[in-house]
Amino acid sequence: MEHEQRSALVPRLHHIGVQTRDLDNCTAWYEDFFGCVPAWSLDTFSDLTLSRLPGITRLTELMVEDLRFHLFERAGHDPVLPGGNKAQFQHVCLSTGSSAELRAWRERWLRLYESGRYTFAAGDRPTEIVVDADGVESCYLFDVNGLEFEFTYVPGGNR
Repeated sequence: MEHEQRSALVPRLHHIGVQTRDLDNCTAWYEDFFGCVPAWSLDTFSDLTLSRLPGITRLTELMVEDLRFHLFERAGHDPVLPGGNKAQFQHVCLSTGSSAELRAWRERWLRLYESGRYTFAAGDRPTEIVVDADGVESCYLFDVNGLEFEFTYVPGGNR
């Protein structure tokens, strides 16, 4: 019975929150890389938001299909890049529909990086595409803030 109750509670991804020191640069990159469109923006915030995110100045929601990104800028942003050996979300994994799509995402990142239109917090290029023993293909890359995304293709569906 308890198993049935737990299985009825299924979370669904609503948005990924991204803190940035340069909202305009970040917004342009997410629009160009992911194909996002702006949904709404805020520059006034609730007491709860101000207590959780001191110094927040602007917030923009971008959408592509059902995926939303909440990009927000804060005064006094710490320029230290994510990483290191501490508790944190290490990366976000997004699936692709085919091996060709996976390669297209990697190529899109390279084209945008080489365009010179964006300021990147880290100069790391995407990893090569690796294939594990089960045939699952993956590539890792960073957004303009140094946040890591994994793109993966799982032949035959999700696992």
